Amino acid sequence: MIIVIENFRLAARNLRRNSKRTSVAVLTVAGGIIAFLLAGGFINWIFDSMREGVIHSQLGHIQIVRPGYFEKGIADPYAFLLPEQSEVQQLIEKVPSFKSLAPRLAFSGLVSHGDTTIAFVGEGVDPVREKPVSTFVFIFSGSDLQSANDKAVLLGEGLANSVGVKTGDTVVLLTTAANGSANAVEVSVAGTFFSGSKGYDDVALRLPIGLARKLMKVNGATSWVVLLDKTGHTAEGANQLGAVLSNRNFEIVPWTTLADFYNKTVVLFTKQVNVVKFIIGLIIVLTISNTQTMSVLERTTEIGTSLAIGQRRNKILSMFITEGALIGFFGGLSGIALGYVLAQGVNALGIPMPPPPGMTHGFAAMVLISPQLVIDALILALVSTLLASVIPAWKASRMAIVDALRHNQ
Repeated sequence: MIIVIENFRLAARNLRRNSKRTSVAVLTVAGGIIAFLLAGGFINWIFDSMREGVIHSQLGHIQIVRPGYFEKGIADPYAFLLPEQSEVQQLIEKVPSFKSLAPRLAFSGLVSHGDTTIAFVGEGVDPVREKPVSTFVFIFSGSDLQSANDKAVLLGEGLANSVGVKTGDTVVLLTTAANGSANAVEVSVAGTFFSGSKGYDDVALRLPIGLARKLMKVNGATSWVVLLDKTGHTAEGANQLGAVLSNRNFEIVPWTTLADFYNKTVVLFTKQVNVVKFIIGLIIVLTISNTQTMSVLERTTEIGTSLAIGQRRNKILSMFITEGALIGFFGGLSGIALGYVLAQGVNALGIPMPPPPGMTHGFAAMVLISPQLVIDALILALVSTLLASVIPAWKASRMAIVDALRHNQ
């Protein structure tokens, strides 16, 4: 331990001998770390916003369905109905991380207004129970559904534009009921909504679940959507539900299984962040390697003297590597501190962004710096500076004593 402390003390003294070059090296590392934090923090914010948007507009944290519903339910969803009221729901509500449960009835058909008829994908929802789940379903015009038996419909913004209706208009919903017979209902448009997913908003509508059951001539629900107190509790909550529900009668599906677009986006953006990390690391390696090489050249006579009086070569090697580690450490800490301050400034101002592909509305970009991102940034700074120091340190430790002593002669 004493030897290690002495190495760091000596390395720090050597760095102070040429404070200008050391400052440039530290600032170079700090600049790279700032770039990494801002880029990674922006991607983190995108992940967080997409994740919460998907959960709180469509999927919830966990969906409970009949076994095989997601594999076979598209063809015959009403063969997989859950009961309308059940003691099982009381068991679900006792799960420690439980926050809310909302029944949904999936159905599809045609929505007609005047001479326009368009296909839709609908959900029967309980407006009261659905409210805490669908906090990312934003009312664009009109109002939300109020009760489970209202004779009203909530249309996705894109679907409403395609049909050509506005709040207060009347539309006809045409469906094929569970028994195969045609059925229709005339409802007023309570309002329109957007969820951030254009594909969903272009085809989706929501109907009070009581009216949806009458329209489809069924009782019960095709799924129960469970909302937990935190997204991080999803895996734990799924395990707890699995312990109280029979897998013969119920299938527990976490949101991660259903969020295919989100999962693919995470994979794509993670690869992009890794590319950014590699480029920043390469820049740091090249810069610090040059700095360390200059330091070795300037101190050649000093190195030769140290070797001549019996200093071990591995001591010379460790000294230069320790100097690189100190540059990486202080550059990393400086970059993290400055990056955090800049991120807070960006978050305070907000950066207006146009609607990306697949979305209908723009947003104000933010930077979310997580603890893991900070750790990654510090590791990047240390690893890159250590790698940059290896070759100069190796050359310094392998010098011929005679050549080093007469270097400036």
